[in-house]
Parts: sequence; C-alpha cells; structure tokens
Amino acid sequence: MQRRHVFTVGAGLTLGGAAAAAVPAVAGAEPALKRRPADTAEAAERIAEAFATESAAAGGEWQARITLLDDSGPPTVAVDRDSRAVKSAASVNKLGIALAVLDKIDRGELALDDRLTLEPDIILGGSGFYFHQTVYGDELTVANILVAMLMPSDNTSVRLCGLLSDAYEINGVLEAKGFTDTRVIPNEENPNRMWLGDTTAYETNDLLHRLAAGELLSEESTGFFLGVLRGLSGYHDGFRRSMSSAERSRVAVKYGAYAANRNESGVVYDSAGEPALVYSLMAQTEGHDDNYGATHPVVEAHARMGRAVFDIVDSLPR
Repeated sequence: MQRRHVFTVGAGLTLGGAAAAAVPAVAGAEPALKRRPADTAEAAERIAEAFATESAAAGGEWQARITLLDDSGPPTVAVDRDSRAVKSAASVNKLGIALAVLDKIDRGELALDDRLTLEPDIILGGSGFYFHQTVYGDELTVANILVAMLMPSDNTSVRLCGLLSDAYEINGVLEAKGFTDTRVIPNEENPNRMWLGDTTAYETNDLLHRLAAGELLSEESTGFFLGVLRGLSGYHDGFRRSMSSAERSRVAVKYGAYAANRNESGVVYDSAGEPALVYSLMAQTEGHDDNYGATHPVVEAHARMGRAVFDIVDSLPR
C-alpha cells in the first residue's frame, strides 16, 4: 500500500523494534493472520470483521471510525458506525484542549517554556498525579502541563490549560479548524475553568488524521503532540495492551473514560515510521461504570482489536 506523505514521528524508535517478536494476544483473541492481505481493500475488510466481532462480544452502544491512510486518494474507510453521533468525549476531549494550546504557541502568544505556579486551589482529583503530591508551589512549564494532560491524563492539567487558553478560545480554535461537534463546556462563573464536553468518532478520527498529516499545527508542535501520545509511559490497558514496547511506540493513543463511556482513539504507524491507520472508538455500556481498569469489557475489546489491527497494518504489502 502506498501511503500519503505525512508527518513522520520517532522513526528511529520504530525501526529499532521492527523485528520484535509478537507477544501473545489477550485471552479470547483470534489467532494471528496467516496470509497477508492482498491490498488495502482486503485489509479494510479484515479490520471491519475484527471490529464487528469484538464490539458485539463487549456489548453496549458503539460509535467508531477506522481509516487506512493511502497516497492514492482519501483514506480508505474500514469501519464507520454511527460516527457522527455526538457523545461524551471524556478525556479524549483533552486532544482538543492540547490542540488549542499548541495553536496558541504557533501563533507566538505562548511558549512551551512559559511557566505557571501549581497552587493548591486548582488541584482536581481523579486521573493523573498532581493531586497525589499533597504539597504544592511547583513552577510548571507549559510543556510539563501538556505532557501531564496527554500521557497520564491528569485532570488538574485541564484547569491549568484553562489559565493558558480559556474555554471560549479553545472552542474558537476548534471551530476555526473545522470541528463543529468537538467542544469543551465553559464555566460561566469562571471563564478560565471548563468541563470536558462532547465529540464524535468522526471528528476525533479527522483530528488525528490531520494532525499526523501535519495540517493542524506547525512541524514542531505536531512532533511534540504526537511524541507524547506515543510515549511508553502512557495508556496500555486498551489498544496497546498485547504489544511489545517497540510495537507500543508505534501507536499514538488517547483514552477517555467517564461513567458509562469508554473511548479510545489513536494513530498506528508502520515499521518505517509513517502513519498508516487512524482509529476512533466510543462506546457506552451499562453495569460497568465503576470499572476503570483493563477488565472492562469494552477495554478488553479494544485490546483484542488493537492486536488484530496492528498485525493487519504490519502485513500490508509495501
């Protein structure tokens, strides 16, 4: 498959691990493919089958869009299930916040080495690590805040980003870049505070596709953004679970979970370091709201899909 010339990140990491042996799949996963797909169309069919099988096994309501990148035209759509439905983004909304902050950096109104003080009254619990410190006063760079928000999905970092770019500005950047449904929710009493809002599988897929293509940000900001999402200290319960560390470094990922919602989106890179596939998965289930771990049925489905999709991408003719 010939892929569109797109922004390459961290090729050295991927090339060094290209020959790594495959790790065992999650229990219940299908055996590794024994025959290479003849072309992109066949690869898309196999990905669609894997999605259909695993989403049905997990149950719940799903929205999804999975696309294969190709330089001969638009991306090949492997999966599109109710992808325009507007749903709670949960922490996947942090992609939009990071995009707006980095866009402000590209405009010269901020810099990665600008600093904020971590004050006790801005601390928010849940996911992340700042709230564990119990003592504060740290001088944090914008780079530190963005890494905390994207990699361990720190919730306090959302409030810190609100001091850098308020909710109205964030939504304005998203609108200017063509996103009509991806929004944060402003706090009318404090414009520097916001709540995570909504998105669609379609727009999240589009955001990551255009980001990987270098169309949304400068080359420097694009490299920073995708480099953090590919970090090996990031999220591994879902798509990246049954992969070696070298394989994991080839998947840029953002996960979001709140109440019944379990969302995950990312970019899969080929062994040459080129973006090859973009996925956006959203699901809502009943009876598992308090399970934020790897045993959640949707997260287990993500893991099985991840292994299958990664192998399909890797087996495509080049």
